[in-house]
Amino acid sequence: MKRSTKSLLATLVVSLSLAAPVLAGPFEDGRAAYNRGDYATALRLWLPLAEQGDAIVQLNLGLLYYWGHGVLQDSVQNYVEAHKWFNLAAARGNLSAADNRDWLAKKMTPDQLAEAQRLAREWKPRNDQDG
Repeated sequence: MKRSTKSLLATLVVSLSLAAPVLAGPFEDGRAAYNRGDYATALRLWLPLAEQGDAIVQLNLGLLYYWGHGVLQDSVQNYVEAHKWFNLAAARGNLSAADNRDWLAKKMTPDQLAEAQRLAREWKPRNDQDG
C-alpha cells in the first residue's frame, strides 16, 4: 500500500502540535521557521534537541530528511538519515516514528538500511555540556 504525501505531512503536523505544550524555546522557534518554509533554520534549531534524545523532534528531523527540507537533496543519504532519526524516536516509544521507519525501510536498499541501523546503534545522546 502506497503512503501519500498527505499522510506524511499529517504525521509532521500532528507531531508538531503534540509537542507544543511540552517544549518551548528552540522547538517553538523551529516550528515557526518550519511553518514559514525556512526548513534550514528549523533543522538548525531542532538538531540539538534531537541529539539530546527528544523523540518528537527526532521524528520531525526524520521527516525533514525524508522530504529533503533544509538539507541537501540527496535521496540516498536522506533516506539513511531519515531512517536513523525515525529509528531513534521509535526506540523512545514514538509510534508514528516506528510506522515511518518501517515504511521507509521498504524503499531502501539493503546497504542503506544497514548504514541507517549502524548510525542509530552508534548514536549517543548529547547533553548540554557537549557543545
